Amino acid sequence: MTRSNFNIPNALTLTRIVLVPVLFIVLLKSPGKFLSFVAALVFAVASLTDFLDGYLARRLNLVTALGKFLDPLADKLLVGVALIMMIQLERVAPWIVALIVGREILVISLRMVAVREQIVIETTKMAKFKTGFQIAAVIGLLMHYSYRIGSGPANFVLDFHAMGTWLLYIALVITLWSGGDYFYQFIKLVSDTRSPED
Repeated sequence: MTRSNFNIPNALTLTRIVLVPVLFIVLLKSPGKFLSFVAALVFAVASLTDFLDGYLARRLNLVTALGKFLDPLADKLLVGVALIMMIQLERVAPWIVALIVGREILVISLRMVAVREQIVIETTKMAKFKTGFQIAAVIGLLMHYSYRIGSGPANFVLDFHAMGTWLLYIALVITLWSGGDYFYQFIKLVSDTRSPED
C-alpha cells in the first residue's frame, strides 16, 4: 500500500518552502533593526519546521519518498537564499556563501548519481551538526545589530553580527568536512558494490 503524501510532516516541509520567498522579500531592501528581527524570526520558525517534520514523520510512521526528497531541498533553499541575500547587505563574505552553496549543489548531484546507481548514502551526524551551526549562524547574521542586555553595571552588549560570523566560520568547516565525508561514503560503497565476490 502506498503511503499518502498528504500528511502533517510534508505539510510542514511545504510551509518551510513557502516561507523562503517571504524571507526573500523581507531582505530585498536594506532592512533596519525591526525588519532584521522579522527576517530572523521567519527563518527561525521555518527552521523549527525542519525539526518538527522529521520528528513527526518518524514518530507517526509517516516517512514518504516525497518527504525524503522535499525535506533536504527545503533546508538548502532556506539557508541558501538567506546567505545569498545577505551578500548584498554586506553581512557575509561572498566566498563563504560560494563554498557553502557549492558544497550543497555537489552533494545534491552526488545523491542523484547514487540513486541512479541504487546506492543509499545515509545522513551523517556531522551533516546534522552542519545544519545546526548553519541555522544558528544565519539567525545571528539576520539579527545583525547589537543589543544592550540588562541595565546598570550588569549590562552588556550582545553583538549578533560578530556571533553569527564566528558561528558561520565553524559551520563552513563542518560543511566542507561533511561534504568530503559524503564523497568518501559514495566512493567506498561503489567500490564495495563492484568488487568481485570471493
